[in-house]
Amino acid sequence: MGVTLNPEVWRIDNLELTVRLILAIVLGGLVGLERELGGHSAGFRTHILVCLGSAAIMLLSMYGFSEYAAEPNVRIDPARLAAQVISGIGFLGAGTILRTGLTISGLTTAASLWVVAAVGLSVGAGFYYGASISAFLVVISLFFLNKVEKIFSRAKKDRSITFILQRRINSLQQIVTSMNESGIKIYKITIENEEAADPSVEPLIIRMNVKLKKTKAFDEALIKLAGIEGVLRLETAGDAL
Repeated sequence: MGVTLNPEVWRIDNLELTVRLILAIVLGGLVGLERELGGHSAGFRTHILVCLGSAAIMLLSMYGFSEYAAEPNVRIDPARLAAQVISGIGFLGAGTILRTGLTISGLTTAASLWVVAAVGLSVGAGFYYGASISAFLVVISLFFLNKVEKIFSRAKKDRSITFILQRRINSLQQIVTSMNESGIKIYKITIENEEAADPSVEPLIIRMNVKLKKTKAFDEALIKLAGIEGVLRLETAGDAL
């Protein structure tokens, strides 16, 4: 007994197609709005374009070849192009990830682009509820869980501080005392010698890896450290949210 194929399954009217594309713009824009407000590299327009493009590709995969659906030797696979979107979106996400010293930023934005691509594919396939609830949960995660993450990560913030000191002035003890008072815990110290153009200065390079207990007072602590006698210059780098 043969199976009767219904070619109408692979057809969609213009109104339904328009609704899906507009919904993709709305849901992608909601996620992108949070990234835009946070000043991230991939913001409002980028997320809209990714979501809209994913929805358009899904629509193409499902309905773009409907005229060939009735052909006996043609097999339509709606998931084929969708799979390429999921793997291909990685290059765009990778472009938002930056590393500067100890700082790595852009991971959350890269993840949001990947999720928005999934939302766009869901909208294109007509999976409205799944797409809507996914976009809603992403927005909740970015807006609210980011605040919770900051609270729990305050005690885990790592920083690297480099001091350029005058060798003849004993500043190290004052630096350590000041850092302890500011809630900065030192867990590694590296001392390097540097030849100076002025022999009377004889700079000494001290690199410290530290953990912060009071992140809000870190800027004030740096100003205090820079004012210690014998400190010619200091530089800092650390993890970013």
